[in-house]
Amino acid sequence: MTDDEFSKISVFVHDARKPLNRISMQAELVKMALNGDIPAQKAAEALDKIIASAKDCSNTLAEMTTQMSASNSDSSDD
Repeated sequence: MTDDEFSKISVFVHDARKPLNRISMQAELVKMALNGDIPAQKAAEALDKIIASAKDCSNTLAEMTTQMSASNSDSSDD
């Protein structure tokens, strides 16, 4: 793996961690709502954010796969 490839992967990993951290934080809010610590409406909002963040993470991983696949195709042409 070249330094350039490693750098690209590092960016994608960073970009995937952000929505994963949001998912974790929002899941904690859902847990708090289930325990009665916060209103149920907050749990519904948190679930919407979890869904959106999961889609963001999926898109980031799909983009990484596409770019890395294209990069491998370019390298094999040499």
